[in-house]
Amino acid sequence: MCIINLAGIIRESIVDGPGIRFVVFAQGCPRRCEDCHNPSSWSFEGGSKMTPQKIMEEISKNSLITGVTLSGGEPFCQPETMAELAKLCCERGLNVIAYTGYLYEDLLEMGQSQPAIMDLLKATDVVVDGPFVTALKSYELRFMGSSNQRAIDVPKSLEQGKAILAWI
Repeated sequence: MCIINLAGIIRESIVDGPGIRFVVFAQGCPRRCEDCHNPSSWSFEGGSKMTPQKIMEEISKNSLITGVTLSGGEPFCQPETMAELAKLCCERGLNVIAYTGYLYEDLLEMGQSQPAIMDLLKATDVVVDGPFVTALKSYELRFMGSSNQRAIDVPKSLEQGKAILAWI
């Protein structure tokens, strides 16, 4: 059985992507960005456990939810279970955004040896990539914390073989 190790969930958010979103925070992140918004999610120990199916049950309780955001921690450190959740979201017509400290190009490279990373990418509409960098922090950016980060349209990027920016 697939289990996601969660740092937490937010049942309604308007700051983690467009529309009203259900946000899933992965427990565990190797990046440890300075001034991280969620340093309590760094440890791979602890957290709570939930199946993707149970998370979908929670999401389904609110008909106003338009999308799901995978955040962290680092969702790409749990690619199998996050991919399963993302696929369930797609089946319900919900868009999926994933925040990652990795660059999109690095995820593609990692996906060559870890197929689950590619599975997660393929089930994701937009990836906001790149580490949070305090010196580049900006309150002017929509759904991003620092100017080095990019919102990438994953389906178009996979189709064209290069990172294509998304309008979110």
